[in-house]
Amino acid sequence: MPPSKPQAPDAPINVKLLLIGNSSVGKSSILLRFSDEQWLPEDEASATIGVDFRVHKMEVNGRMVKLSVWDTAGQERFRTITASYYRGAQGVVLVYDVTNRESFEALPRWYAELETYVPPTAAKVLVGNKVDKAGGREIPTTEGAAFAARMGSAFVEASAKTSEGVGVVFEKVS
Repeated sequence: MPPSKPQAPDAPINVKLLLIGNSSVGKSSILLRFSDEQWLPEDEASATIGVDFRVHKMEVNGRMVKLSVWDTAGQERFRTITASYYRGAQGVVLVYDVTNRESFEALPRWYAELETYVPPTAAKVLVGNKVDKAGGREIPTTEGAAFAARMGSAFVEASAKTSEGVGVVFEKVS
């Protein structure tokens, strides 16, 4: 087989990203807000079955980046197939819901999975989502930031509903 042609200097850089985390933390909503600038109310959103996939181009440091974003199902019944989606990932966005303590307490298990399937060079960002629901907050910003620091991850708080922080999430892993 002949060697692959080198990429032209102006060709986009291809980056595979994964969105992971418990069910109903807003992974699909973050992706929809980022890729289509849309948001669906929770009563209109449906659970991801297996995986969803979107491609989005953006400029990072003067270069075009083509993001292939894999939105994985958070339900336990899909965890066995999820492992195959980790292959080749260059970045991971791990999402929890700031109004749901259980989703935050599941983070060590998600990080253990990352250590198993993702190369240590992959960019990682921890996202506390749903900051628009400030009255129901169960995880303070300082707690999320401290956990991210212990795990060697970047940290962003975001709201898929208002779009606050969503762009920053993808800039940090691109």
